[in-house]
Amino acid sequence: MRQLSAEILAAGPEPVDPISSAGHLQLGLAALAGIAVIVVLITRFKVHAFLALTLGTLALGAVAAAPLDKTIESFSTGLGDTVSGVGVLIALGAMLGKLLADSGGADEIVDTILARTGTRAMPWAMALIAGIIGLPLFFEVGLVLMIPVLLLVARRGNLSLIRIGIPALAGLSVMHGLVPPHPGPLAAIDSVHANLGVTLAFGVLVGVPTLVISGPLFARFAARWVDVQPPEGIVPQRPSEDLERRPKFAVTVATVLLPVVLMLAKALTDIVIDDPENTVQRVMDVAGSPLIALLAAVVVAMFTLGRAAGFTKGRITSTVENSLMPIAGILLIVAAGGGFKQTLVDVGIGEMILDFSKSWSVPALLLGWLIAVCIRLATGSATVATISAAGLVAPLANDMNTAQAALLVLAVGAGSLFFSHVNDAGFWMVKEYFGMSVGQTIKTWSVMETLISVVALIFLLLLWLVV
Repeated sequence: MRQLSAEILAAGPEPVDPISSAGHLQLGLAALAGIAVIVVLITRFKVHAFLALTLGTLALGAVAAAPLDKTIESFSTGLGDTVSGVGVLIALGAMLGKLLADSGGADEIVDTILARTGTRAMPWAMALIAGIIGLPLFFEVGLVLMIPVLLLVARRGNLSLIRIGIPALAGLSVMHGLVPPHPGPLAAIDSVHANLGVTLAFGVLVGVPTLVISGPLFARFAARWVDVQPPEGIVPQRPSEDLERRPKFAVTVATVLLPVVLMLAKALTDIVIDDPENTVQRVMDVAGSPLIALLAAVVVAMFTLGRAAGFTKGRITSTVENSLMPIAGILLIVAAGGGFKQTLVDVGIGEMILDFSKSWSVPALLLGWLIAVCIRLATGSATVATISAAGLVAPLANDMNTAQAALLVLAVGAGSLFFSHVNDAGFWMVKEYFGMSVGQTIKTWSVMETLISVVALIFLLLLWLVV
């Protein structure tokens, strides 16, 4: 065991020597043990992911022969850093999504686009709708909002539910895995220290063609494989049905896209001006920061969505408060994932991965994608897969430029979407809402998720060649 500096010792548990083969073996076993504990607890014993990640971290430290107090210190540090860096953004995104849903803004977007769309273009319209409302909404929330529309359109237009449903699911899933401010991409950006604006720009650039291929185009084939009728009696009430008025289409879309525009404008300003002393860049550095961009969107939404729907001040406050309760579990999972990630780094597993990638000549993007795929298949959670994989491959980004680090984040996000199956809650939501059997759900939803993952990786590898 080589001598370690006092600084490294203070940073976390004493790492096993990454030079010796014994060190590599012990670190590899530690990583496998930690992930195995998480997988078994989540899948076999149905333990909440927060507890599973916490216990998995302790198992990781024990097998890596790290002192217990150092393991706890690393976990606590990672948990706190993740909450401070990502937690506030997730909360603001939830507030914006809740205001969008409860004010009827999401319904306005849906109804306006559908009113101007013919039958043949309906799958493309569904992909567009899901992409727009999926920007600020978590996948599960977006799916619940889309289900009434999908079922009603399929019945009234005598359309295949799979033909219009797959594009909508693809739109929500692509946004969830590739585009901030969703929890997975945000946590990965924080781990890799990537630029959020650049990652967002690449996420949209890759997400659009990926959505086209895995949504409307794939739906043509999926509709031939599976033919189901819209199930009866499960159409939930739309939020706007109880409202006397709702926000206008243009204002709603502008509000939803406001944080995206601000963050992209900051990234563009950094590229074009590249002068920290320039007034325009200094202004955009503030306005385009994730915290300010999302905060501005929430404040604007209180007026453009809440007040436009006739909400009183009290109801707006209540809506914002209610948005935070459903994400408590998500925040804890993301935070614990950050703690697990930090422990992986502190015991030396990140450096071990770096050594292996050099000796095996494995492309960084492919390695990040493969690790995320394995964790996704094992745990069923895209968020857990993204956070854990990002922590493992974070050292690979040390020598990368801004664009390459962003692509690494997106590769991890793409891997986290691979082949959703029976250990994923989203699998069962889709199955029940669409009235499909397990086999039919695998032929449609699971294949679609795999297609998104693989197609996104291909586009990311192509971008890697030019950045």
